[in-house]
Amino acid sequence: MINVTKTFLPDQEKYLQYVREIWERGYVTNNGPLLQELEAQLKDYLQVDHLYFCGNGTIVLQIAIKALEITGEVITTPFSYVATSNAILWENCTPVFVDIDAKTFNINADLIEASITPATTAILATHVYGNPCDIEKIEEIAKKHNLKVIYDAAHAFGVKYKNRSLLSYGDLSTCSFHATKVFHTTEGGALISNHPELDRKLALLRAFGHQGDEHYLYAGINGKNSEFHAAMGLCNLPHVPEIISARKEIFDAYDSILNWDILFKPVMHPEIEYNYAYYPVVFPSEEVMKNVMEALRVENIIPRRYFYPSLNTLSFMPRQIACPVSEDIAVRVLSLPLYVGLPYSDVERISNIINSHLLP
Repeated sequence: MINVTKTFLPDQEKYLQYVREIWERGYVTNNGPLLQELEAQLKDYLQVDHLYFCGNGTIVLQIAIKALEITGEVITTPFSYVATSNAILWENCTPVFVDIDAKTFNINADLIEASITPATTAILATHVYGNPCDIEKIEEIAKKHNLKVIYDAAHAFGVKYKNRSLLSYGDLSTCSFHATKVFHTTEGGALISNHPELDRKLALLRAFGHQGDEHYLYAGINGKNSEFHAAMGLCNLPHVPEIISARKEIFDAYDSILNWDILFKPVMHPEIEYNYAYYPVVFPSEEVMKNVMEALRVENIIPRRYFYPSLNTLSFMPRQIACPVSEDIAVRVLSLPLYVGLPYSDVERISNIINSHLLP
């Protein structure tokens, strides 16, 4: 079976060396030495000053909203994983969906101001597939209306925008280190802050809001991660350049074989160094997409409808806001298999199956 992704696993013996150290210390969680080492290495790799390794990519969104004291309405995108909007709801805020740009699939920054009301306190935008949002426009709007900016950068590890880590933009950026990501810690996530004054607050919010065993300063949450997850991260981090390079080869192979007279994919920002996190393609109709999906499944090839459905259409959203571009793309997009070790012959086979089902 060829799945849409396959977890990269490092040398087993290297990981077990860390596990033996954990056993010897008997220190398995609560901001342990491996976690601190991983945070230091991540800050160095990303060239950022303030980073917190946490339990997953959803909890970091919740902590970001809490840390910035966001209330009321939050402008966000309908084209993202459900964690983005769920985090807003979990923090008792209201997601206000703004439609996406038809070329980049990111939130359409030109439409944001029309959705701002006196209750709006923040913008939470996703760098979809690791492709940067219109950062300058969003920052300009945020300054004009005194709004906080959080970037859901779950897909953006290793991406650089204008020679800076894409994770270094906004008041806070969040990242996912789930096992399916370019860099992973099995489960995990990170908060990246541009505000030194948030340092202590983020650390406290991640650990129940308590300092020591007796002093409770915030209504915090359990956002911590373990030494075992940190060990996986320490093993994987040195491999990120080769992982990105291998993914690029597969990306380029799809580019060279697929029928671009009929298909299209997001337009990447020209000023980025990309991480090749996903390979989404958009079909001429949902019917064609489903036919291709079924043809691939017959061959034990499992792509993913990512992102589907458009989040504004979910029944539990407090406001039903039409987002026609997102709704249209969401029913036609399919992410193709992309992972280290996927043979060129399989990329060719996948591409040929797709091409053959695009014809009348």
